[in-house]
Amino acid sequence: MPVNKNENLPEFNRRIFLKNTSLATVMAMMGGVELHADDAAKPAASTEPPLTKIPIGPKVKYGIIGLGARGREMLVELALLPNAPVVAICDNYPPALRRAGSDAPQGEKFDDYQKLLASKDVEAVVIATPTPTHREMALAALQAGKHVYCEAPLANSIEDAKAIAEAARDAIKAVFQAGLQERSHPQRQYLLPFIRAGVLGETVMARAQSHQNNSWASASSNPEHEKALNWRLHQATSTGLMGEIGIHQIDAVSWFLRALPTAITGFGSIMRWKDGRDVADTVQGIFEYPGGINFTYDATLCNSFDKDYEMYYGTQAAVMVRDAKAWQFKEVGAEQGEWEVYARKDNFYTETGIALVANATKQVAIGTSATAAATPFKPLHYALEAFTTNVGQIAAAVKDFIDNFGDSDPKALADNLKVLKPYAPAANWRDGLEATILGIKANEAVVRQQKITVEKELFDI
Repeated sequence: MPVNKNENLPEFNRRIFLKNTSLATVMAMMGGVELHADDAAKPAASTEPPLTKIPIGPKVKYGIIGLGARGREMLVELALLPNAPVVAICDNYPPALRRAGSDAPQGEKFDDYQKLLASKDVEAVVIATPTPTHREMALAALQAGKHVYCEAPLANSIEDAKAIAEAARDAIKAVFQAGLQERSHPQRQYLLPFIRAGVLGETVMARAQSHQNNSWASASSNPEHEKALNWRLHQATSTGLMGEIGIHQIDAVSWFLRALPTAITGFGSIMRWKDGRDVADTVQGIFEYPGGINFTYDATLCNSFDKDYEMYYGTQAAVMVRDAKAWQFKEVGAEQGEWEVYARKDNFYTETGIALVANATKQVAIGTSATAAATPFKPLHYALEAFTTNVGQIAAAVKDFIDNFGDSDPKALADNLKVLKPYAPAANWRDGLEATILGIKANEAVVRQQKITVEKELFDI
């Protein structure tokens, strides 16, 4: 069974991630006690090295393709990075191009992505266009020698996703990052060894959800543009709620469990938004993992109660991951670790939860409230920061090799780069391919309303 390979645990400055949030009410309803893992008394099972601040690398000049809501969000987050100037922006819809201009005042404007790719000023490209367009643009960007950040899912078909993954694999001088932003989040990186080390006991099941009260539709004064904006609502172009939204939580569960599901059973209906769409607005799925572990997932656009979260259940404890925080709920009689002495314990309903927060100190653990210690940035920020860092690292390594040995032996260069692990955690082409395939197959199960077998050969390229 294929597994995700990007499991190195690079260094982060955890202290800068502490900031107030507002989950006290949620946890009061659930009965959880927040636990802050301490530098000196962190879980013995966690063996990652002490985290230090990622140094600011060389500037990476960006080009953004696609200036809808997601593309503009990219511009905002890149503006927060000191080494990520946006030198070019592109959209084939003139009003979107004009509107984004204020967020990229130094960016040259293009109405054709091929013209942007031809610019020698652009070193890295962000593809934030509709999913069905990713293949053409990603392949062209890699062929042009650009580093590529491609939003997830990689494509709306397995064939297209594999074509992107194969091109990314073979582009030895380029960094390719899939937009699975949670893989770059410091809290997720902190939890990864914690959960895998067995603190749950024997893992028995997982559960996740995404609840919104949102039609998922966009309006425009231009009918043709409005049709283009609403590509997510139609099966011909969309991977549905499973593939476009659920992909992030489905990927997170597979990542934490270090396995891929062998079968998916799906259910879905249009319950509220009967506006001509043929994509379900409410879906459920059961993902069967090796060893008898089942993961249940549901998403809806009809009700926002309880929002988004994940739960991992084991014989010794359960862990909840919600927003930028996590809690551990221990079973009665479960062994207590030494680090838990320093954890703040709050009683909620009938349970006691221990908050799992990256790099909190004893003083913070004892003295802060249940609303403290969230990371200060969006997951997208950390993903773009990781991409910028890794592009700088790979670009420097390629230049160093060519300066010393020339550019006539691609195999030698590839072998040299293989020993260079990414400094910042990020989803690579393999992670993106696996998550995309799972999203597509889960959507297929929803559309067919039946169980779909996921053969391991499906992930081969």
